[in-house]
Amino acid sequence: MMAGRRNVSTNAASGANGNGTNGSAGPKRSQRRGGRASSNFNPRLIFSQIVAIQCFHYLMLGVVFQINHAMFGTSITIDRIFTDKYLNVWTWQGWIDNSAIIFSYLFGALLLAIVVEKSKKCLDFSVTLFMIHLISCVWYAGVPKNFDWYMVHIGGTIVMTLLGEYLCSLKELSDIPLLEF
Repeated sequence: MMAGRRNVSTNAASGANGNGTNGSAGPKRSQRRGGRASSNFNPRLIFSQIVAIQCFHYLMLGVVFQINHAMFGTSITIDRIFTDKYLNVWTWQGWIDNSAIIFSYLFGALLLAIVVEKSKKCLDFSVTLFMIHLISCVWYAGVPKNFDWYMVHIGGTIVMTLLGEYLCSLKELSDIPLLEF
């Protein structure tokens, strides 16, 4: 009887499986990946940030296209967002829509600083915005065949990435306010 008691207390002290891990299959979460805690990975947060940036991007495109309608008399259609029909870098009419798209990417850089707040993630979120937009355009009207569409959108993505990284780094490097007594 005494031998059975000692086994129970020994198993309780060293863990359920005798290796000191309390029945877990491996090291603790905070010890994985070189000692970093895995609490930085939050799929819901990342998904909500992607959705927020995508929605604000389309909202800004809609607002700028409304302004273009009032100022230049352009038509209001969803084709201006999801097709390559109106983008042309060689005409001034094309630059009305080109500038709207570039402006929405500039606004996206500001959104990266507000929503994402990490300069290391700006490239990921910018390319994700571009890829989701490309998939949406393919779904709506097929693969864009106009080379100007790719120039404007890839250029906008580059501008969004670089300006977003700059704004995020400014935010990251800003002084932390301390209470003074």
